[in-house]
Amino acid sequence: MNIPVSFATRRTAIAPLLRPRLPASLLAGLLAIGLAESSPAAAQGKLDARYEATLAGIEVGKGAWVIEITDDGYAAAANGATSGVLQAFSRGSGSGEAQGRIVNGQFAPMNYKATTTSAKKIETIRITLANGNVKDSSIEPEQPPDADRIPVTDAHRRGVVDPMTGSFLRVPGTGDLMAPDSCRISTPIFDGRMRYDLRLEYKRTEMVKAEKGYQGAVLVCGIYFTPVSGYIPDRAAIKYLTEQRNMEVWLAPIAGTRVLVPFRLKIPTPLGNAVLQATQFVTTATPPKSASRTQ
Repeated sequence: MNIPVSFATRRTAIAPLLRPRLPASLLAGLLAIGLAESSPAAAQGKLDARYEATLAGIEVGKGAWVIEITDDGYAAAANGATSGVLQAFSRGSGSGEAQGRIVNGQFAPMNYKATTTSAKKIETIRITLANGNVKDSSIEPEQPPDADRIPVTDAHRRGVVDPMTGSFLRVPGTGDLMAPDSCRISTPIFDGRMRYDLRLEYKRTEMVKAEKGYQGAVLVCGIYFTPVSGYIPDRAAIKYLTEQRNMEVWLAPIAGTRVLVPFRLKIPTPLGNAVLQATQFVTTATPPKSASRTQ
């Protein structure tokens, strides 16, 4: 998921489900909330979610997100498209996927791919990672050089996660999964174009009920964006995001795991609040592979 897309923008469709594209898409990235150290205990679960994007209360996009977490790896896939009133003006769609291993209880991303399609072009971003470092990345078609863009250095490609993996927040230990401290974290993100940090701070706890699936508590965290490289400082979208203090992500658990993922995302815009809201959030705990083999 990526943000500040003005939610479903003229090029992309839905937030965390699509690749970041400034200013049309930091959504997945702003949802990229980080990895914390966790206990090595195995935990498995699946998420099958559907989301609706609105701008000032008007539907502009729909999407789906499927995540599977096993005892030694994970995979996630998402897709979205413009819908509602936005289709009358501009059609766009996008898809993304990420895979990785779980090593000593931590996510270790390996591959990330995201494609966005508009009436004018198709763009594909690929990232390969190992041990938290970017080994290779590409954007097709290549973006033209811009002297005003702050360069992404080799140092900026180390110790990072991709946007989709970053959208999972893994809570360490065995304590209360929904404790306020679960929200307090900062994450380094590389989305193929930009390197930025996303910091979360606890705001409150809410109760939610999806049309299908999850009902219960969510952690509401404030999101704070700090660009590092790969961006043009004079861009209005960058300045707006950096100064914004009212962005929120609502995090809900995946059953059978200590992983929280976005249930709702809110980003204020000059046209009204852009909101990504889960309409379906079905999570299922699955037994560890070792347990399955012994049965």
